[in-house]
Amino acid sequence: MNLTPQQIVDALDRYIIGQHPAKRAVAIALRNRWRRMQLEPEMRDEVMPKNILMIGPTGVGKTEIARRLATLANAPFVKVEATKFT
Repeated sequence: MNLTPQQIVDALDRYIIGQHPAKRAVAIALRNRWRRMQLEPEMRDEVMPKNILMIGPTGVGKTEIARRLATLANAPFVKVEATKFT
């Protein structure tokens, strides 16, 4: 995966309307995570990965953004509903 954040946003734009700030944020996070994985193991331990917590009302595209991002990264997608914990 050697996509720029803009290329990731463009790929998400094909499926998701609006939500540009969210798409940009996850695109940057994905790129940073990929860059971290390219580091030497001893340096990789020094760069802490960032997690993403998406919050918002039902139907705004949180799950779809995550699903499409996982597809782009060839990563598994696991959905956990946290509603019952709040």
